[in-house]
Amino acid sequence: MTIGLFGTCGGSTWRNSFMESYDNHGISYFNPQVEDWDPTLAEIEAEHLANDEIILFPVLAETSGLGSLGEVGFSILQSIKLDVNRNVIVMIDKDCTVEDEAVRKESIRARALVMAHLRKLKYPNVYSVKNLPDMMLLSLELHAVETLRKSLDRYRF
Repeated sequence: MTIGLFGTCGGSTWRNSFMESYDNHGISYFNPQVEDWDPTLAEIEAEHLANDEIILFPVLAETSGLGSLGEVGFSILQSIKLDVNRNVIVMIDKDCTVEDEAVRKESIRARALVMAHLRKLKYPNVYSVKNLPDMMLLSLELHAVETLRKSLDRYRF
């Protein structure tokens, strides 16, 4: 079972504490943030986005997040169409602190639109949290639930 650490990239360090915690718990994860990203890695990311059992999507204020906001929709669609046992956890900061005013305004607009649409969804495997500590806690709880669910599969016909 793998947790996909999607969402804010760039120079962000939010993944560090998540990876440390997952390492301590023996949990597999995929980190798409690499030092020298190139387009050949897009296929690997797409594979994880389509198959990881738990997907995290924080969109933090430190970035415009326009790419991540677009990926949120794809991730949710894949989670409900491909496997109802996949879980998506979304956290979108309302504000954007990038310096470019036009980019900041567009990002704030896009964040509000995505959140408005997400609030209309009623899928049991799509979650919204308000901060990174809540995202961490929920990801650990969902991992425990999915681990138990997989162990119970041995009793199915």
